[in-house]
Amino acid sequence: MAQVWVRFGDHRDYPIVVKPGALKTVGHLARRRTPARVACLVSHPRIHRLYGRTVERSLRGAGFAVHILLVPEGETTKSMAWAERLIGRMIALRVDRSAVVVALGGGVVGDLAGFVAATYMRGLDFIQVPTTLLAQVDSSVGGKVAVNHARGKNLIGAFLQPRLVIADPEVLKTLAPRQLRSGLAELIKAAIIRDARFFSQLEREVDRLARLDMRALTQSIARACAIKGQVVEKDETEQNLRAILNYGHTFGHALETYHRFGTYLHGAAVALGMAVAARLAESLHVCSTQTADRQIAVLKKAGLPVRGKGENIRDILNVMKTDKKVLEGENKYILTPKIGSARIVKKIPSFSVHRVLKAVLGDT
Repeated sequence: MAQVWVRFGDHRDYPIVVKPGALKTVGHLARRRTPARVACLVSHPRIHRLYGRTVERSLRGAGFAVHILLVPEGETTKSMAWAERLIGRMIALRVDRSAVVVALGGGVVGDLAGFVAATYMRGLDFIQVPTTLLAQVDSSVGGKVAVNHARGKNLIGAFLQPRLVIADPEVLKTLAPRQLRSGLAELIKAAIIRDARFFSQLEREVDRLARLDMRALTQSIARACAIKGQVVEKDETEQNLRAILNYGHTFGHALETYHRFGTYLHGAAVALGMAVAARLAESLHVCSTQTADRQIAVLKKAGLPVRGKGENIRDILNVMKTDKKVLEGENKYILTPKIGSARIVKKIPSFSVHRVLKAVLGDT
């Protein structure tokens, strides 16, 4: 087992427990982190069939009354319409402010359930039980919760730190290979921006993660969570430093929106975004060709895309203008001078961005 703490020096400190078989202990761990007596367990039908009963039994065994709230699978569920449906169901069940919302699922479930927890009766306790690698190493940690708008990803949201995150690597055995690869993208991102030694380890061992080596997964998930936690501790609401966690996301989110959240899974889109960012840094002489090549090589080794599908570059650039990270009309770009280091760069000439996008995505 590995345990990482995210610390703010107040009541919002919380642990991230990474342990094979941890689903059976959700109730015990939750009881130590919240005074709630009612748990609203949010999931979708497939995940609930696989793991819902285990988590429900654990919660009931720890003294919680449990309400099961199921939502459809897929990115389109991350919407105001589904947030309102969940809230309506909770009102009908007479859920009050003493309840805790438990998200059992991937990033979509975690973001949607977290958004509901942040807004229902001005806020409930919230626990993340992520079931995808992507959610375990990224979206479940840090307190960002949101739903999408037709004009952009995560444009409607809040900051709500969970009381607890429980990551069970065993659940990844039922994950589709492309979903696993999607999560590897965020692991690789964490290493690129903050930990050169971890990156070198991934260069050697990313295939062990793809083979679901439990020891390697437990260690790598914990390390990625520690990296994100350390950044979030210093800049909870993304005033400055936390922006480095968006490495590859400015381009990746634009790709997702361009394809109406269909063609690419989030991690695949971010992988392409990192390939763009690496080549952009290289073209601006921010990093060496070797630094860019190493990033792209490990992404390819993980089975992630580093070339686009001929997207229209002007359309991608237009989508980027509505990204929530745009400030005073300008995109912030995260670039990597070297492995293990990232910096925020503004005022990059548009023709430079256009040229690199065209080279990587292959404009039609």
